[in-house]
Amino acid sequence: MRSTVSAYVRLPKIHKFSVAGIAATGAAVVAVAVAPHAFAADAAPAAAVKPVAWSAEAFGQTQQADLEKHADAAAKAGADAAAEAKAGKERAEKQAANRSTERKAIAAKPAAAAKPAAKPAAPAKPAAKPAAPAKKAYADDLEGWIGQSLDILRAKGIPASYEGIKKNVMRESTGNPRAINDWDVNAVNGVPSKGLLQMIDPTFKAYHVEGTSWDIYDPVANITAACNYAADKYGSMDNVNSAY
Repeated sequence: MRSTVSAYVRLPKIHKFSVAGIAATGAAVVAVAVAPHAFAADAAPAAAVKPVAWSAEAFGQTQQADLEKHADAAAKAGADAAAEAKAGKERAEKQAANRSTERKAIAAKPAAAAKPAAKPAAPAKPAAKPAAPAKKAYADDLEGWIGQSLDILRAKGIPASYEGIKKNVMRESTGNPRAINDWDVNAVNGVPSKGLLQMIDPTFKAYHVEGTSWDIYDPVANITAACNYAADKYGSMDNVNSAY
């Protein structure tokens, strides 16, 4: 089927300008044929009409170049606008993220403030009392008994010496804490002498030293009470050299 669109319409713009130029030239030739005198009189302008087709083509090229420039400018403007839009979107997202972070920080502050204050630290426990010094140990023999008795006598301010005590112990009982005299006058009177330093019960009770046993046969209690008696009667057990 033949197209109803004119061939002229389908021509590009630059070709349309060329066709228009050719048509104008044809019209000029007809006019010369009809009025040769008029053509002769106006020969110079007619000669100027010749390059119409070239001028139209140049005009078309200029228009095409302008269109291309406009198209390039439009494309560049579109690209710039797209880049600006993208940058704007990124700025907006960044600002939104910053605002979100700030809101979270603000929301977190009251939560932190809502926490109850930490309980004050419990007061430090008082320092433990220093342990009592270990009790002095004494040997369970004559040396130990005399040593323990001397410590008690010194604490009470009663004079005595190791040598003075030992010499009297050896004379009175030979170091036997269970020794008893059942033949002297005291024995006859019913109060025999007993222990290391041969004390009778009334004298032991009268000169007993606090902190020692009440048993007259206890070696430490016997020595301590005898030294207390000797200090009262003779100034010290060191001054006793015979039965006392």
